[in-house]
Amino acid sequence: MREKRAYHVITFQTTTEAMAMEKFCETNHLSGRMIPVPREISAGCGLAWRVSSEEFPKWLKHVSETSLRYEKVTELMM
Repeated sequence: MREKRAYHVITFQTTTEAMAMEKFCETNHLSGRMIPVPREISAGCGLAWRVSSEEFPKWLKHVSETSLRYEKVTELMM
């Protein structure tokens, strides 16, 4: 069995917002990946960006300097 790790899961109200985040992160070489929203969370569009908790401060710094929108951030063990 795989050991669980801490991740920050970022949810979005719309698919457009999720896709914009994915493109931004890929272009700026920020870690993470698009996932279906975990069952523990309810969210608008059904897509979420997952980033390790270690990388989250770097991610947040870059994203906060943009006009990208997201719904909420939740820390989960996955």
